[in-house]
Amino acid sequence: MSRTFIFAREQLRAPFTLALLVAIPALFVISAAGVLSDFATALGGSLAGDAAVALSAGWAAAFISGALGFFQAASSRGADRRLVLAGLGPARVAGSRIAASIFLAVVAAAAAFMALLVRVDVAHPLHAAVAVLAFALLYLAIGVLLGSVISAPLEGSLLVIFVFLLDAFSGPGMSGSPPLWSVSQKAADVLIAAGSGTGSPAGDWIKLGVVTLGALVAAFCVFVASARSRA
Repeated sequence: MSRTFIFAREQLRAPFTLALLVAIPALFVISAAGVLSDFATALGGSLAGDAAVALSAGWAAAFISGALGFFQAASSRGADRRLVLAGLGPARVAGSRIAASIFLAVVAAAAAFMALLVRVDVAHPLHAAVAVLAFALLYLAIGVLLGSVISAPLEGSLLVIFVFLLDAFSGPGMSGSPPLWSVSQKAADVLIAAGSGTGSPAGDWIKLGVVTLGALVAAFCVFVASARSRA
């Protein structure tokens, strides 16, 4: 727990970082819902109204969490190498890093969800909160995975943005038929349903849980392998 706190504090040493962590998701939700609806219409999707606002909260949390995950993994290579050589072990280093990242992703998801509640009256707020958190965790895992194998900040951050844009503009509500590789598909289905005032079937919740947990486990395994190779 102490290592997790230390790793999280590293990312928050600059007060501006915490401000961005909270402000970017909130501003995205406030300003981007109408744009998402317009893009969905152009791409043949059906996203509109409260569902568009709800989905913007998920994407806001996803964007900031993906960036956090990447820089948490990519910028810690030297420190992690020293910790592993000191006997801490790659698994414990990876676990602490990812736990710290999850804490920060929860903060970003909470900011996006609070902005969503301010913007619209969500019929299923608990469903929406879980879906927004799932967005954050999925993209946190993507960021950590990419940061574990790509050390260059420019190339890595651009790749995170590329995955984000590709997923955002081909996912549920944005296109007529979302592709199978859309990593956020189940999170978006649940979030759109919550914003539209309808519930989600149990199957969607199970698939969402499996995909989110699987993404975090994959990120953990790649981070461990990367930490071992650094040592």
